[in-house]
Amino acid sequence: MASDNPEEILKSMKLYWKIGIALLVCTVLTVVVAWITPSILVGMGIATVKAGLVAAIFMHLSDEKPMIYKIMVYTVFFAVGLMFLTLLALYDPVVSRVVN
Repeated sequence: MASDNPEEILKSMKLYWKIGIALLVCTVLTVVVAWITPSILVGMGIATVKAGLVAAIFMHLSDEKPMIYKIMVYTVFFAVGLMFLTLLALYDPVVSRVVN
């Protein structure tokens, strides 16, 4: 999406500045929420919003074809599965007996 038109470049720069400020505000919000109440769910919610903004705007995923979203769903499913396997390994009774 490269453009030599100065108006297009200024429009893109304004969008990037707005997203940058939104990310800064979300970071400050994360610190304040962690200071007031150390809730992992709220922190992860804010982090998800920040990751969505970065992926959509800075990585230009908002301009991609719908096929990329299907691939991203499979990637998220795989990552959640790996985290679940890690949690299962922590509570494995066979490993617990050996360690203790």
